[in-house]
Amino acid sequence: MAERAHRSPATPRPVVPLSEVEEGSPAQRERRRRILEATLALATKGGFDAVQMRAVAERAGVALGTLYRYFPSKVHLLVAGLAHELSRVLERIERAPVPGATAAERVLLVLHRNTVALQRDPHLTEAMTRAFMFADTSVAEEVRQVSRLTERMLTHAMGVEEASDEDKDIARVIGDVWLSNLVAWVTRRASAEDVENRLALTVRLLLSARDR
Repeated sequence: MAERAHRSPATPRPVVPLSEVEEGSPAQRERRRRILEATLALATKGGFDAVQMRAVAERAGVALGTLYRYFPSKVHLLVAGLAHELSRVLERIERAPVPGATAAERVLLVLHRNTVALQRDPHLTEAMTRAFMFADTSVAEEVRQVSRLTERMLTHAMGVEEASDEDKDIARVIGDVWLSNLVAWVTRRASAEDVENRLALTVRLLLSARDR
C-alpha cells in the first residue's frame, strides 16, 4: 500500500508544461509556487528521501492528482526547486552590478555566495543535486531552465549587457563545473575548500584573457 501511494494515478491527465504555467493564470502560478515551496521545506528537513509526493501535496494544499499534473515525479519537483532557488538568486543579483574589478572576481564572488548558502543547508542541497544527477530526458525542460538561469546569473556577473555566443558558452562551462562540484561535495568526494579551489581555477582559465 505504501508503494502504491507514491505512484501516479492510473489514468493521469496530461502533464501541464512549464511554459503553459508561466503564461497561465495567476492561480496556476501561485499553485506551482506553493508546490515548490512545500518541496523545498520538506527537503530542508530530511533531504531527498523526505520529498514524497503525497506529503508535498498535503503541505501545498493541492490534490495529489493535481500535483502529478504539474510534476510527474519527485525528481521533476526537486530540479524545478533548484530552478526556483536560482531564479530568486538571479532576481537579487540583477538589481545592481556585481562588485569586483574583473569578470573573474565578479563570477567567483557570485559562485562563492551561492556555494556557501547551499552548503549551509546540506539536506536541501543534497536533495536538489541528487535529483539533478538522476534527471533523464523526461526532466529536460526543468534541466534547461536550470541551465538558462545559471547562464544568466554568470553572464550578468561577467558584466556583459548583451551576451555573445562565446559568453554563453563560457558561462555554461563554469555552471557545469559548479554543479558537478556541488555533487562532489554532497557525496563527500570533495571538501568545501576543494570546491572553491576548482571553481577558482576554472574561472581564471576561462576568463583570464577577457580580464587582460
